Amino acid sequence: MKMNAQHGTPERIVPIRVTIWNEYVHERINPLVARNYPKGIHEALAAGIGPYGFRPRMATLEQPEHGLSHEVLNQTDVLIWWGHLAHDQVSDEIVTRIQMRVLQGMGLIVLHAGHRSKIFQRLMGTTCDLKWREDAERERIWVVDPSHPITYGIGEYFEIEPEEMYGEFFDIPAPDQLVFISWFQGGELFRSGCAYQRGLGKIFYFRPGHETYPTYYHPKVLQVIANAIYWAASPHGVQPVYGEVPPLEPMPGYPLKKM
Repeated sequence: MKMNAQHGTPERIVPIRVTIWNEYVHERINPLVARNYPKGIHEALAAGIGPYGFRPRMATLEQPEHGLSHEVLNQTDVLIWWGHLAHDQVSDEIVTRIQMRVLQGMGLIVLHAGHRSKIFQRLMGTTCDLKWREDAERERIWVVDPSHPITYGIGEYFEIEPEEMYGEFFDIPAPDQLVFISWFQGGELFRSGCAYQRGLGKIFYFRPGHETYPTYYHPKVLQVIANAIYWAASPHGVQPVYGEVPPLEPMPGYPLKKM
């Protein structure tokens, strides 16, 4: 890896292949969302992470196979997921396809209301439910694991205003690493940056991004997402071997395993 001279984030010699998935429903039915994201949340995210060296492809719900064919997923190192209104419209077959790619090593970044997506629930094994309040509040996001690569260049905290409130209890498994927590103007706290590993794949849930607010233009939010892409695409270990195998040591009736 080398360092990005402009942003100070690591760069790979081989570009990271990023796919941004957005259900792309709110932007076409809600004028306020359309004003914030006239080309869609996926296009805003793509433009926002572009300065970090990423040139992502985009996929949406209405495309054949939701834009996530075997070919697309096999050419994706990190998948970013934003959904809200249409979780139930996502095909179970596609969810299983994504799950298998994560287990094989594809990174997954789940944003905001994606906590109730089929794929996040599948990988977490819980409802992933929470409390919420759609008020224009101030959110202060605190770094609670400054050693984690996703916090690179963020500082001790940053603020977003306005934003929607999410509150505990958040029905997820205990994160492998808790990276951020949020405080809201109404007094609530929330585990807003949660890192996991499933199989060989790295997963990061990041809370900000309510569709009626321009959150995905916030420079710190975009830097966290860029950092998470680098982290999720970093080495994952070795693919395990499954199935019947011969013994390593001599046993009657079995040939020795050739090394």
